[in-house]
Amino acid sequence: MTDQTLSTIISAVGWDPARADVPQITGPADPVLPTSFRIGAASAASLAAVGLAVSDLWESRTGRTQDVAIDTRRATASLRSGRYLAIDGARAAAERTPVMGVYPAKNDRWSYLHCNFPNHRDAALGVLGVEEDREAVRRAVAQWDALELEEAIIAANGAGGMVRSMSEWAQHPQSAAIASLPLLEIDKIADSPPEPLPEGSRPLSGVRVLDLTRVLAGPTCARTLAEHGADVMKIAGPHLPFSPTQELDTGHGKLSAHIDLRQQSDLETLQGLVRQADVFSQGYRPGTLAGRGLSPEQLAELRPGIVYCSLSAFGRKGPWSQRRGFDTVVQTVSGITDRQGQLFPGGEPGPQFYPVSAIDYLTGYLMAFGALAALNRRVREGGSWLVRVSLAQTGRWLVDRGQVPESDLHDIPAEFTPDELESWTTTTGTPSGELTHLAPALRLSETIPHWTRPTVPLGYHDPVWPDRSA
Repeated sequence: MTDQTLSTIISAVGWDPARADVPQITGPADPVLPTSFRIGAASAASLAAVGLAVSDLWESRTGRTQDVAIDTRRATASLRSGRYLAIDGARAAAERTPVMGVYPAKNDRWSYLHCNFPNHRDAALGVLGVEEDREAVRRAVAQWDALELEEAIIAANGAGGMVRSMSEWAQHPQSAAIASLPLLEIDKIADSPPEPLPEGSRPLSGVRVLDLTRVLAGPTCARTLAEHGADVMKIAGPHLPFSPTQELDTGHGKLSAHIDLRQQSDLETLQGLVRQADVFSQGYRPGTLAGRGLSPEQLAELRPGIVYCSLSAFGRKGPWSQRRGFDTVVQTVSGITDRQGQLFPGGEPGPQFYPVSAIDYLTGYLMAFGALAALNRRVREGGSWLVRVSLAQTGRWLVDRGQVPESDLHDIPAEFTPDELESWTTTTGTPSGELTHLAPALRLSETIPHWTRPTVPLGYHDPVWPDRSA
């Protein structure tokens, strides 16, 4: 099953599907954790694809090939790596706004409110007309039609959605728009000469990556590039809310600088960084950055040969192309939480989220794979490249892998064994203390994936590139 899943990834970028037979993929078939969705096969295949693309760049650099290996259980654990963080031995608890969650609405429907950022929380509470109290929110949601509440919250610049069944989502215009798109897109957007990789001892040595993404998917892409030697600089707006736990999880290997895109001087600083960069990764809604001179075409003029990675929630087509969204929102509207709740009921009736952030992390791995494949095209044929992914496209791909038969969904452990977790984790000294976290899951025979820089607080560094890594 994993080989077939890997074949769908590499075929999306025009590779020979037979390359799916190259990586060594070990471990049991799904279910790995309590869900019918094939998260084990999807995670192992996504990381195997990254391994193949990294090996291509290594071969471009040295002429040597290397072996790629991944274990399905370890790959699945990476889909909730934030769960396994500890600072000085104390677990780093995930932040969660009390009113965030799923609530019953009118006519036996359900509504999900995504409230983990203050602006989204305030939008939802403003629509509902209540204070930040879970019972008050429950009473207010119960008075709403779920679809009308979804539209009202989106109109208020919030995030959330009505819980749909998978069959309902299949009839939705946005579902049809997503179905018309491939899993990911890599398009040449401008000509430039072929560009060899900088000198160095790792596959991405000397490759500079600007990471303007937030939350999990985009930062996971940049973290993945860092584990193969890239110099990654996380760019964060000092005025924007963030999750400290998520930054601990995705900050491995990165520099971190503050830049406020509302300020012309800061924008010029960013443009200066772009001129010396190789990859620009952003998660703003399609077209949002064009007014600041940071569209794919504008950056291809500024820095010929740029690889521009663009992440969105619902893709570049369809009536929801400009809609805000997160992993949990996509699960909600596409039928995933409805199905999960049917098969694995929670303490209360109703929809449930699966036990990992699969769409987020998988999208991050696929985004990294696209960036790697585009870099190799730049080496061989030159050009500036645009890589496009979305959470909803990844969600559709995951659902399209099929589900584990219900007869096989019994007595599934909800956690990995202590011995497994101990063997998969490492400890890194950081400015915040000794950070225990998962090490990279991918195994390569010649260039062992690892991070050379520790996670640091946002804005820890000046927005200046260091000398290229060797």
